[in-house]
Amino acid sequence: MNTVNVDKICIGTGHPLTLIAGPCVIESESLTLRIAEEIRQIVEPLKVPYIFKASYEKDNRSSQEHYRGPGLDAGLRILENVKKKIGVPVLSDVHRQTDVAAAASVLDVLQVPAFLCQQTSLLLAMGSSGKPLNVKKGQFLAPQAMKGVIGKIRSTGNSSILLTERGTTFGYDRLVCDMCSIPLMQSLGCPVVFDATHSVRRYGVPSSSPDGGTPEFIETLARAAVASGCDAVFLETHPEPMTGLCDASSMLPLKQLSSLWKVLLVLSETVRQ
Repeated sequence: MNTVNVDKICIGTGHPLTLIAGPCVIESESLTLRIAEEIRQIVEPLKVPYIFKASYEKDNRSSQEHYRGPGLDAGLRILENVKKKIGVPVLSDVHRQTDVAAAASVLDVLQVPAFLCQQTSLLLAMGSSGKPLNVKKGQFLAPQAMKGVIGKIRSTGNSSILLTERGTTFGYDRLVCDMCSIPLMQSLGCPVVFDATHSVRRYGVPSSSPDGGTPEFIETLARAAVASGCDAVFLETHPEPMTGLCDASSMLPLKQLSSLWKVLLVLSETVRQ
């Protein structure tokens, strides 16, 4: 398996479990900096490798009326401030080819949204940036089907690829997580991230509704993924999730992050031994 290097963080076999965490979308600069700093304070004593995540734009909202984020320019400026003031690498979604150059000038990891994981032109442009990529596996794909996605990116000369498991469509609005997908995607030569929060979303149900997700299962799924050998865990978190402007019903309350991560560390250390 390739090791993916993000700033000073090494992700892959033999390296510590990495945390990718932050709010679903940038809501304001002050809140973004606050969340990034609070996560850093939680993980620093535990010596946890940490990458901050927040989307500068959410382009796949169910309605054009829903909040989509501050946009490319303002969002990247805020993420650059996170890097400078909090001192952690940053990750965000990139939805279109025209954003790649600007995004790559700030972001440490470019993320391919699940719905766009087969978009050849986007994958080639992102691969050509030379930056590490985190590719969300589409809800409609089997883990083995990611081989083609990897091939497109590697054709650009870029092999710094993370693959993220975030559930597979089961019926119309629910996702199921097959933990076998973790070793299956690792066998393709890439470290695997487990997204424990998007996996509990109920699609088609507004994320602002209490019925839009089942966050009580975040810890259950995260524990199972770490026990199955994932290389990183992706968690969207917020001080008050139900006030969040996107994915409110599936984010982890920030106050629960410390206790959850302590459990995951124990499991991770056991698996690695």
